[in-house]
Amino acid sequence: MTGLSEHQRSADINESHDGADSLRQELMREINRLNRFSVRGILALSLFLVVCILAWWEFSFLPAPEKVTALLGKPPSAGIISIALLLYTFSAIILSLSRMTAGVEHRSSFSHVAYLTLFFLFYYFGKSLEENYWAVFGSGVTILGVESYRIWTFCAEGITKNREDIEYVNRTGRPPPEE
Repeated sequence: MTGLSEHQRSADINESHDGADSLRQELMREINRLNRFSVRGILALSLFLVVCILAWWEFSFLPAPEKVTALLGKPPSAGIISIALLLYTFSAIILSLSRMTAGVEHRSSFSHVAYLTLFFLFYYFGKSLEENYWAVFGSGVTILGVESYRIWTFCAEGITKNREDIEYVNRTGRPPPEE
């Protein structure tokens, strides 16, 4: 009877060791994923800066505004576009800050680049890009700066938690307690 209990004990130790190894590997995969995800905000900001350079050069690769407005019709006035930009800026910042306080992982950075590019294009086709360039630039840097910070802090907290969990598994050989 003692032989069976020793055999069972040996099997339990091996199972525990295998479980701890797989948990460590899972935690390391999550740390690696968070490391890759943490640069998403900076990449979106970099893409936005490329769009800003193209807008600064007045989208020289696009057709003239007259050709596009002849085809699509008159664009909204610069005042209407500016009001929409202002509403979008405040909404995006509030949404990003609320996601930050809730600790939500959300991958919206590149959609902000698309919306801001549309504002540049609306101003371009409305022939008021030169007067409104800095408004879109400032809004974009603000929104994407907040988004980048939100993503970075989310990832940093997750990486710290996973490293603490790995240390706990190394010390005890058991999964960390759920919070």
